[in-house]
Amino acid sequence: MSPHAHRRAAFTAAALLALVTGCGSGISDKPRDRDGSTTPAARASAPARAPFTLLATGDLLIHASVIRQARADAGGDGYDFGPMLDADRDLVSSADVAICHMETVYGPDGGPFTGYPTFKSPPQIARAARDIGYDSCSTASNHTLDAGTEGVDRTLGAMDRAGLRHTGSARSAAESRERTLLTAGGAKVAQLAYTYGTNGIPVPEGKPWMVNLIDPERIVADARAARRAGADVVVVSLHWGTEWQEAPDELQRTVAREITASTTGGRRDIDLVIGTHAHVPQAYEKVNGVWVVYGMGDQLAGVMTDPRGQLSSAARFTFAPPGRPGGSWTVSKAEFIPHLVDNDPIRVVNLPRALRKEPANPRYTRALAAIRETVLERGAGRDGLTMGR
Repeated sequence: MSPHAHRRAAFTAAALLALVTGCGSGISDKPRDRDGSTTPAARASAPARAPFTLLATGDLLIHASVIRQARADAGGDGYDFGPMLDADRDLVSSADVAICHMETVYGPDGGPFTGYPTFKSPPQIARAARDIGYDSCSTASNHTLDAGTEGVDRTLGAMDRAGLRHTGSARSAAESRERTLLTAGGAKVAQLAYTYGTNGIPVPEGKPWMVNLIDPERIVADARAARRAGADVVVVSLHWGTEWQEAPDELQRTVAREITASTTGGRRDIDLVIGTHAHVPQAYEKVNGVWVVYGMGDQLAGVMTDPRGQLSSAARFTFAPPGRPGGSWTVSKAEFIPHLVDNDPIRVVNLPRALRKEPANPRYTRALAAIRETVLERGAGRDGLTMGR
């Protein structure tokens, strides 16, 4: 992403359709489901339901400096993103469901690899994300079409080989209709993903399924389809907002209100909204009783012109099972975990854990305070949001 501000995406009144603006081989130890079918026999043998944790983190934004760091960490032979992400290994692997945002698409196995403005990342990032415990990643972003059809094919293929699930872009119409369903606590968790636009790059003619664009009517329809496929919890990942603006913009607030207000048979269609794109941490807020994370910031990025671009929060929600058959899973605990990206070498830093070791580190202390202030600025603390580690 550019450090420059985006022009805002405009939406029609009827559908708020996004206009385009600037800007596996591994097997999971966490059970998962693809087709989401719920036959009577399957329901009879379903595991006992128990609370589960869902963790989401911000953009994996593979700038040229991040590529160089991965090369150095591999000793000059290949690309190793593990050391940059290693500080989050315990956090991610301990979650029952862990979701990342893969902002950039991949180049060919041997390169060339590029950073901004049109990204082609080393595919090794998929394996690194899977290795620290991510189950699934959203892939709908303003950079999804940076390398055209080939970029989408390469990215999703590499994620498949790494055993990393994905949603938000697709290689075919049939794939776009598949549901990304993960299983935790006896619940089926559906992840959906959409972006506000693709930086002016048109979606290829005849392939509207290649990347999901934000349209509230479609999001609700997809959420209802996921419910019919057996989803107990529906999580929506949205790539949206105004770059470098900490306050959620009108688009974010409008879409959040519309999709969280949607119900079917008295039950909410969407249970959680998690946002990416703005580069900076944004607030958490309950909207129509649903937690909305407007923006988590960049989990991993190179040196930015604005130092806030290296601040982020991870979002962790504990879901409790319904008290009666057919009831809704509910969030019993909501947490944010402040993060920072250190430079030279580039490393992700879990700030609460880092400050236990370095309590007097002034950069860490200032960063944590700034993130906490932004995250809580829309009253999330009154609704029970706390800081985790």
